[in-house]
Parts: sequence; C-alpha cells; structure tokens
Amino acid sequence: MTQRDVGGPAQPLLKIEKLVKHFPVRGTGGKRSVVRAVDGIDFEVHKGETLGVVGESGCGKSTTARLLMQLIRQDSGELVFDAMSVGGYQLPLREYRRQVQMVFQDSYSSLNPRLTMEQSVAFGPSVHGVSQRESLQRARDLLGRVGLEPGRFAGRYAHELSGGQRQRVNIARALAVEPRLVILDEAVSALDKSVEAQVLNLLLDLKESLRLTYVFISHDLHVVRYLSDRIMVMYLGEVVEVGPAEALFSEARHPYTRALLTSMPSMDPARRTQVSPLSGDPPSPIDPPSGCRFHTRCPHAEAVCARTVPRLTTTGTHHVAACLMVQPGEGHSQSPSAPLIHRGALA
Repeated sequence: MTQRDVGGPAQPLLKIEKLVKHFPVRGTGGKRSVVRAVDGIDFEVHKGETLGVVGESGCGKSTTARLLMQLIRQDSGELVFDAMSVGGYQLPLREYRRQVQMVFQDSYSSLNPRLTMEQSVAFGPSVHGVSQRESLQRARDLLGRVGLEPGRFAGRYAHELSGGQRQRVNIARALAVEPRLVILDEAVSALDKSVEAQVLNLLLDLKESLRLTYVFISHDLHVVRYLSDRIMVMYLGEVVEVGPAEALFSEARHPYTRALLTSMPSMDPARRTQVSPLSGDPPSPIDPPSGCRFHTRCPHAEAVCARTVPRLTTTGTHHVAACLMVQPGEGHSQSPSAPLIHRGALA
C-alpha cells in the first residue's frame, strides 16, 4: 500500500475546522437539550509531530478522538486530511481509515477474545485487500517489532497476556495497515509505571522509524510533556490554548492551563501543592456559562468575562490562547495595549 503526500511537507496532515458534536439528552419534564461535548473547535496536526491533548474529564478529549477517527460523525465542521476533504469523493472513509488508526485505553476490550494475537493483527490488512499469507507475515513482523517474540505470542489469546503485552498488540494492530496518523486515547494510563515507560519509549522508536504522526490524549501531564511536540488544552468542549510543549509548560497564557500545571505532583517537598489550584466543579456541558466558559472558576474573572467570548489569539511563536487577558481592547483590566493577531485555525 502506497502512502500519498498530496499537500507536500508544509501542508498539515490533518486540519479541523469548526468541528461540532452535540449529544441529545432528555431533561426533567421531557424537555430536550444537548450535551455540548465538542463545540466548534479548530486545530491542525502537522506532519511528523506528536500533538498532545489534555484537559479535565468531560472536556471533550475522547469525543474529539472519535470524531478524528470518524467512529462517530460530527454535527457540523470539516476534517481535511492532507489537503483532501474526508468522507467525500476526494477521500472516502475507507481510505481515510486506512491512513488513520487508533489505540484505545482498555487493552482487553479492544481485542477479540476469539482471535489469537496473530489473527488480531492480521485482520486489518486482510480487510483492506492484503492476501492472507502476507497479512499473517506482516502480523508476525509487527509483533516482533513491538517486543513480543512471535514464536511465543502469535498463538496466544487476549486473556493469556498482561495489560502491557495486550497494549503492545493493539499498537501492532494499529500499525498493520501502514497508517500515517495514529490516535492514542489514554493508551498508557491503565498500565503500571514501569510498563508505561517501556510503551512510551516504544512509541517514540516507532514514530521515528516509521515516520508516524501522533495525536496523544492523556490526563497525565508528565507523560504528555515527555512525548509531545505541541500541546492542546481543552475545557468544556472548546480549545483554550495550543503551543509548543516547553513553551506551554514555561509560559502558559490561559488561567486554566496554569491551574492544570500547578496541579502536577512534584517529588520536591518544597514544591508540593498545598491548596487546590481550582475551586468548584466544571460547569455542566448541557448549559455552559456565557462568555468565557472558564470565568466561573477563574481567579482573574471580571464582569466582561461573562459577556464576551474570547478568541484564540497569537501570544508567541505558534502559541495561541483564548483569554481576554491576552486580547487587546476587550475591556479586561489585564488586557495588553498592543494589537495581537486573532487566529481561526491553528498553525
């Protein structure tokens, strides 16, 4: 299977424009409403990078992953993969899904208990037209590549493997169709720390040797910092900040991002967090606050924050944040005086 690079190296591998996904729910008295899981987000995934995605539970990370994989369809918005619109005549879903694969959090339920590991890995290529013989050979090669000796593991079933071994099989299965983009949704969060480190190093080795691009979703900021080139922060269905990993950790511009970083556990007794960086629970995604959705928990909130929706604004090289404190002329007391650039889609 050949891989095309239609847009050239400067073209983003995946571009997301105004992506929306709402889930209908029935409230009290039969009143219908929606959960705004993903609410009009824009971002890009560059070729060869690892884009980390972080945020609290319920912020829309996993829904975004499933939209990227097209396991669920968006209500509106567009996915553009290497300059081709996904789902239309330019790039049918079958071809898109061959180039984009996903590794899930639960390594056991991701595998068919009736198939051996060799059969599980070979299934994808056979669906996409590869002969049975070549599919099985590719499966054995990939099992070896992820650290599972084929002679020992090819004929085993999912219940005969540990969690770390099963996740290695899931990685091999995702790579079996030779994708260009791999989405990792909490792929290491259920593993022991020693096994997690091994799998992370495996992912880095595979990325370099196979020239892969990753979207890495996790709640563990230490892991995201280790693996990612850029990091995207989500809050209540929206993107609130995107920037290079080290720049975001050293110069976070959004109050929510700073609160997340403050909550990271430290081995240094002098730097341990004594007070919770955030008060209160996240608002309901059924009825999110007006204006800035974070203003109900933000220590810098002013009256204007409840009235004005912040826009993603460039604050540095490839660094954007959606906060009135970085936007000029919006009425916040900490707004800058110099004009900045508003960004609709993230570079």
